[in-house]
Amino acid sequence: MTPERVISIAFGASVVASAALVVVYLTGGDAQLEGLLLGVALGGLGFGVVTWATRLLHEDEVTEERPPLGTGEATVEATGQMLKDDEVTRRSALVRLLAGASATLAAALSIPALSLGPRPGQSLFRTRWSAGKRLVDLDGNPVRPDAVQPGAVQTVFPEGEVGAADAQTLLIKVDPERLQLPSGREAWAPEGVVSYSKICTHAGCPVGLYRAESHELLCPCHQSTFDVLTGAEPTFGPADRPLPQLPIEIDDEGYLVAMGDFSAPVGPGFWNLQRDDGEEQLS
Repeated sequence: MTPERVISIAFGASVVASAALVVVYLTGGDAQLEGLLLGVALGGLGFGVVTWATRLLHEDEVTEERPPLGTGEATVEATGQMLKDDEVTRRSALVRLLAGASATLAAALSIPALSLGPRPGQSLFRTRWSAGKRLVDLDGNPVRPDAVQPGAVQTVFPEGEVGAADAQTLLIKVDPERLQLPSGREAWAPEGVVSYSKICTHAGCPVGLYRAESHELLCPCHQSTFDVLTGAEPTFGPADRPLPQLPIEIDDEGYLVAMGDFSAPVGPGFWNLQRDDGEEQLS
């Protein structure tokens, strides 16, 4: 079998295997079959390239002495031209097969990227909270300020989003005169009710313990401690940024509602990024 035929078969097998890999993946997938097809696609392409390099590109010239031929110069030139044209045609066909095998393999390898889903966009910075969303308890009941007991902590969610992991929020009632919230948050704690994300900014554990005497929230995982009176600033432990605060107010019916989303991305600090408005979020 000639080298050209061997190379053609190898590239052809690679094209067929790559196309079959795409079909198998799009029709539900089979890990073992996909692995086999990928091996054939890569193997066929590699074998064809190696054969081309060793059998066609590096042929040694061998000179053999022989008596002069009786054929005329015109016949010799015509024969040489025919051989040259045939070689060009075969090489062009091999190049096309190589390009086809490479393209189908690239397509097969790019298809799994569809499984990655949509880009996260700003979802890392946004939660289910938005302006006008009522705060509800675990049973979905709206919460009034007088329902929050001093010295206790209550977990709430946006109305219609009970159980949303990124939106779980802690309500705590303190003496309004003792609050020392960051500038611009003076109206975020109606009747002394403050609300902070329940997700620890160190490792994402739930901050579920409250020391009423010292007004501190405690994460049981690594003992990060946050001062409720000063905007949940960390006072102990590995957490290096405050718990994001949820701005809240009282609506016309006397229920607590959100004025917007949290003051910062919830959860552990991941990387330094910027929101669309250019505000830098520090990890």
